[in-house]
Amino acid sequence: MAETALLMDALKRTLKARAITYGHVAQKLGLSEASVKRLFSRGGFTLERFVDVCNIAGTTVSELARDSVRGKDDVSQLTLEQERAIMSDRKLLLLAVCALNHITIDEIVATYDVTKADCVKLLLKLEKIRFLELLPENRIRLKVTHTFSWLPNGPIQQYFKAKAQTEYFRARFDQSHEVMLLVNGLLSNGTQDRLISKLRRLANEFADLHADEKHLPLGDRRPTTLLLCLRPWELDDFKELRRAKPKTSRGVAAVPVAATARGWQ
Repeated sequence: MAETALLMDALKRTLKARAITYGHVAQKLGLSEASVKRLFSRGGFTLERFVDVCNIAGTTVSELARDSVRGKDDVSQLTLEQERAIMSDRKLLLLAVCALNHITIDEIVATYDVTKADCVKLLLKLEKIRFLELLPENRIRLKVTHTFSWLPNGPIQQYFKAKAQTEYFRARFDQSHEVMLLVNGLLSNGTQDRLISKLRRLANEFADLHADEKHLPLGDRRPTTLLLCLRPWELDDFKELRRAKPKTSRGVAAVPVAATARGWQ
């Protein structure tokens, strides 16, 4: 029973971190919101239904089990104040990213212009805001879950988005181990939700591979960034060319038929 409760708590944290409400879960399961709330408060999930909710959250039972073992105090996201604290110092952000990448203090000092003493001071600051724990012999234990992500549109995500515009997308994406796929189309809301769930699972697979290779020497690993985006969007240049919506006899705008966007695939 204790293991079941840990899995349930881990699932609740994942749903909350990804802003997935009970109402959204109820809609996907074909249940009332009250029924879903009762399932979470009283238990009674079948294994099949529990897996269904994991799919909605973009996670798996094995991932939840791993996160529950890591510690119930670990978090999937930081608070706004914690992210602001990290952004207050560029080297503090560097140490946070290095910790997420399982880079040791000795490797950090050998790679970046920071002394070991300063490195320890910065790690203690990250420990103070409960991002990690500094263990004996300067070993680092993260206090964030396997599925950790920065706050949507938070200080750190805004920083990386600004950098992406000027640095990440500067590449031609035609070199080895580079790829950029641009696909446009017309999709229903349900299909978009299924794609988002698949993208979340892909992000979790990326995290799995990252964790599996953390034992490799730093020289055998290279910084890699996977950027996944999906949202309803049309170029402003196209919007400006749209016809004005005609009025019906009652003053209600008629819905125009949109053209396909396959020419952009």
